[in-house]
Amino acid sequence: MHRWGMVIDLAKCTGCQACVVACQAENNVPPSNPEQAELGRSIHWMEILTFTEHEYPNVKIRFMPRPCMHCDNPPCTKVCPVKATYYSKEEGIVGQVDLRCIGCRYCTTACPYTLKSFNWYQPHWPAEMKNYLNPDVDIRPRGVVEKCTFCGHRLVKVREKAKLEGREFNPDEYIPACVQACPSGVLYFGDLADLNSKVSELSKSIRAFRLMEELGTKPKVIYLSEEV
Repeated sequence: MHRWGMVIDLAKCTGCQACVVACQAENNVPPSNPEQAELGRSIHWMEILTFTEHEYPNVKIRFMPRPCMHCDNPPCTKVCPVKATYYSKEEGIVGQVDLRCIGCRYCTTACPYTLKSFNWYQPHWPAEMKNYLNPDVDIRPRGVVEKCTFCGHRLVKVREKAKLEGREFNPDEYIPACVQACPSGVLYFGDLADLNSKVSELSKSIRAFRLMEELGTKPKVIYLSEEV
């Protein structure tokens, strides 16, 4: 059994949005027009929060990337009446079955991190972008909930490759698009159940913290604070 998780070093993040763009492209996340964005209907599986600290002239701008927390005790899975959102005990990933979703949005209400998006309109891409869609990821129809999956399709591909080559699966081969694209090395990904993995070591850092940990959701996205 695995517990795939992510460690995000806030001291390194420059807010370049490379992880956001990589996630959009990898997972066929549809772009939103300005009118939909004004209504709060833009879709992002990965987002970067921007906030300031201190006052002028010592103002500091901070950035916080936020994917799905992939909680070990996810409240979203407990309220879905059709089990469209589920928790995989074998992988430790909170998944989403798009074809099963009925669009009731109970899960979006239950998620304290507000990291699920509802697809309000039929996905549309400009003609010149259609050839760049990822064939490994389905295009979600209108009326379903979307969320980060830690690029679960990549896990399937590396496992199938290892099987075809007659060898054991190497966890280091499984890298989500956001982690691969980050130019500053902000994001670390791996198996938290492996005590020798980099993410497992970093999760025990004195700088480590989890968002809203007091809620008991047990998020597997761990942040490293900029200061001890």
